[in-house]
Amino acid sequence: MSTEVNGSTHVSMPRIGDTAPTFKAVTTQGNIHFPDDYKGKWIILFSHPADFTPVCTSEFMTFANLESEFAKLNTQLVGLSVDGLYSHIAWLRTIKEKIEFRGMKNIEVTFPLIEDITMEVAKLYGMIQPNESSTKAVRAVFFIDPNGIIRAMIYYPLSLGRNFDELKRVIIGLQTADKHAVALPADWRPGEDVIVPTANSCGVAKERMDGKEKDVYCKDWFFCMRPLPIEEIDL
Repeated sequence: MSTEVNGSTHVSMPRIGDTAPTFKAVTTQGNIHFPDDYKGKWIILFSHPADFTPVCTSEFMTFANLESEFAKLNTQLVGLSVDGLYSHIAWLRTIKEKIEFRGMKNIEVTFPLIEDITMEVAKLYGMIQPNESSTKAVRAVFFIDPNGIIRAMIYYPLSLGRNFDELKRVIIGLQTADKHAVALPADWRPGEDVIVPTANSCGVAKERMDGKEKDVYCKDWFFCMRPLPIEEIDL
C-alpha cells in the first residue's frame, strides 16, 4: 500500500501483530499460496536485492546450510527477489556447482524462492524502499507464526549481509516466550534466566519481592526473573 504526501510516494508495510498479507506466486519449488500453504509452521519470509550478486549468494548458501536447523524449529524458509524464475534457477545451479564460501560448497537450495518481476509481493511487504533502491528489494526478514501473524521484522540495507545467529535466536526466542509466557532480556540465549511478566496485583508483587513465589527472584518490584533450563526449550 502506498500514499502520496507532498508529491512523494510513501510505501507502507505490514506491522508487528498484523496478519501476514496473502498472495499467490511462482517459486523454484512450484506455485505457492502464502502463507496458507505453511499453516501450522513458523515462517521466515526474506527478500534479497538480486540474483548473481555476492552478498546475496553468501546469504543463500548460509540459509540453505542452516535449513535443517530451522526445520527442527518447525520453521519454513521462503525467499524472494524481483528476478524471474529462470534467473533464480540458473543462479541456484551456479551456487551448487561453482561457489564455495566459508567451507560451504555443493550447497543446494531446496526452499522456495519467489519470482517477483512485477514487484507486487515486494511492495505488498514494504520490501521496496525507494531511498535505498527503487528497483531492488532491501534485505527484509519477516517472522510469521503458525497462525499467520507477523511477530517480528528485521531490515538490512543492500550492502550489509544478515546475522544468521540473530535470525535463529529470534525464532527460538519467540517460541520460548509463547510457550512459557515469559519475556526475554537483552542478549538472551537458551538456558539463561528469563523475565517474569510484571505482577498484576500488589499481593503477587509482594510475594515475589519476599521470595515466596517458587524459583522467582526480583531486582525490584517491576524486574523479576526465573531460571528456564535449556532442557525445557524446543531446540
